[in-house]
Amino acid sequence: MKRRVVVTGLGAISPLGIDTQTSWRNLIEGTCGIQKLNSKDYEKIPCKIAALVKTGDKPEEFNISKFISKSEQRTMSQATIFGLKASNEALKDAQWTPTDPTDKQRTGVCVGMGMADLTTICETWEALKQGYSKISPYFVPKILPNMVAGHISMKFGFTGPNHTVSTACATGCHAIGDAFKFIQNNYADVVVCGGAEASVSPIAIAGFCRLRALSTSFNEDPQKSSRPFDKKREGFIMGEGSAILVLEELNHALNRKANIYAEILGYGLSGDAAHITAPHEDGEGAYLAMSMALSDAHLKPTDITYINAHATSTPLGDAVELKAISRLYSNNTEKLAVSSTKGAHGHLLGAAGNLETLFTVKAVHTGVLPPTLNLDNKCDESKNINCVPHKKQEWTSKYKVALKNSFGFGGTNACICIGEYPN
Repeated sequence: MKRRVVVTGLGAISPLGIDTQTSWRNLIEGTCGIQKLNSKDYEKIPCKIAALVKTGDKPEEFNISKFISKSEQRTMSQATIFGLKASNEALKDAQWTPTDPTDKQRTGVCVGMGMADLTTICETWEALKQGYSKISPYFVPKILPNMVAGHISMKFGFTGPNHTVSTACATGCHAIGDAFKFIQNNYADVVVCGGAEASVSPIAIAGFCRLRALSTSFNEDPQKSSRPFDKKREGFIMGEGSAILVLEELNHALNRKANIYAEILGYGLSGDAAHITAPHEDGEGAYLAMSMALSDAHLKPTDITYINAHATSTPLGDAVELKAISRLYSNNTEKLAVSSTKGAHGHLLGAAGNLETLFTVKAVHTGVLPPTLNLDNKCDESKNINCVPHKKQEWTSKYKVALKNSFGFGGTNACICIGEYPN
């Protein structure tokens, strides 16, 4: 028998809120966290909107200076700070703060980041023009993708597996899947996992605009810009934040009477082998990842009644994913619900899959299906699928099992199967 793995802690900081409870509440209430970018740096860039974490002194805002010291801020990227914030919440939620050396050795960290800190890179290049001595000694550590996991490990003293994934927009999902396998294969009993991203900047948005990947027609109406599965979708909206899950071996969790949100049942991953940015036109990679997750979970497609889609609001990507889902179900999708939460929080790139996995866990745990915002006119590929338009829905299945998809540039795909745990 394989070791069973459950979710015992959740932490988030997102465009919808600076903690899990607020982010989830705003999501299911239909709130959108996308806003206009007012800086003059974006004046000449076609896309002038993004989904940002609210920072400041107000109760609903994240006060960075109260969370870490000024000296610590000099050593960390914004993504690392977000990751530490979400990890702190997740570990408190799980009530897992071990002091015993053996417990720390059996606790791992698997947290990824999709893009390096481009703002720091640009600022450092300008500083170098003024002289070598102007370069911060923390420049290299700040831009390394593995430093989120490194700082979490150091802060809490976890000496188990320390692993980083960087697979573009599939990063967060891959990180959780890898953590699941670490526990299942007895490398650890507990793993803190997920992703963090803070790459909203003029150079990043300009780069994605040059790829024609971003929405550019809704600058004056930001909350209508991200519209997965809708016929007017034209591109994604960049977002930022972090979400962290605490995964735990079932008996370990039961022995310490931990709260269990859901069970991780399976993990699948594949490659498109097609194009640097576009998915395989027939959805072969997505189909293979979902099929592998089901096989790993020993389930069949009809056991799954909800899929949290990767759907980023791009014309090609959303359509291809729906084709793959229809193929998986042999077009028998009457009892299936599919939604994308990116209409509410944008696309968090390397932190997308983990935030959306957290929302999928909450859906399994609460029996509430999160909505797809701005779905006014369904695309042809979604005609026979319930895409949960505009408003949350009750999940009426007797036993709730879901798939969570994430796909990234380079043709990398991940899928996690998440099931209800009968407390």
